[in-house]
Amino acid sequence: MRTNTKLADCEIDRIRDEAVASGIRSVRSRIEKACTESKRTPDEVTLVAVTKTVPAPVVNLGREAGLSHFGENRVQDAENKVRSVDGGHWHLVGQLQRNKARRAIDLFSLIHSVDSIRLAHRLEFVRATQECAVLIQVNLTNSESQAGINPDDLTQLATVIDQETSLDLQGLMTIAPINGSPDTIRACFGELRKLRDALRKTLPNQPLYDLSMGMTDDFELAIAEGATIIRVGRAIFGHRPQALPR
Repeated sequence: MRTNTKLADCEIDRIRDEAVASGIRSVRSRIEKACTESKRTPDEVTLVAVTKTVPAPVVNLGREAGLSHFGENRVQDAENKVRSVDGGHWHLVGQLQRNKARRAIDLFSLIHSVDSIRLAHRLEFVRATQECAVLIQVNLTNSESQAGINPDDLTQLATVIDQETSLDLQGLMTIAPINGSPDTIRACFGELRKLRDALRKTLPNQPLYDLSMGMTDDFELAIAEGATIIRVGRAIFGHRPQALPR
C-alpha cells in the first residue's frame, strides 16, 4: 500500500510538473505571436507569473522552467513564499495597505499599486535610504470595486511622487473591464499608454517606461497597445483553489 501511495504521489508530481511547464510554453508562444503581430519583440514584454494561492513548491516548478518574475496580491502571503522560492524578482500586484509599506519595500522589487498621495508619502517615509520602484495604478473602468486612482487625479499624484519623494516612478498599471468586449479592453489599454506618454512630457526626470496591463484572457490585446509587463496566473498554474477564509 505504501509503495502504491508513493507511486501515486510521484505520478501526481509528474503531471503537475508537466502542466506548469506546458502552461509556460503556451503563454510564451502566445506572447511571441502577439509581439510578431504588433511588430514588437518578446524581450520587450516581462512575464510576471501571478502566484496568488499557489504554494511555494509549485512556484519553484515555474522557476525551474524558466520563470524569473512573480507577482503576489498580498504582502502577508508573500512573506513565507519569497523565502521558499529559489530566487526571482517579486512584484506586488494587489492593493497595498499603508501599515504594510515597510514590508512591501523589503519583499518586492516593484510595487504596481500606488494609488494615493498618502500611500506615496508613506512609502517615502518608511523606505529610509532603500530604493523603491513603483507604478501608479489607474482605474479606467469607473468601477468602485476596482482599485486605482481616477485618471483626472493622475498628474497630481505623479507630480507629488516626482517632487516630494525619491520613489522611482517606473510607469502605470491598470486592470481592464471584466467581461468587456475586445474593442473596449483594447481601448482601456490604449488609454493607459496615452496617459503614460503624456506624463513623460510632464515629468522628464522619471523613467515612466512600464505599462503593466493584461492578464490571462487579454494580454495579447495589451501587448498590441504597448504593454511592457503582463500579469498571468491561471494560464500558467491553472485555476486557483478556493481561498481559505481569513
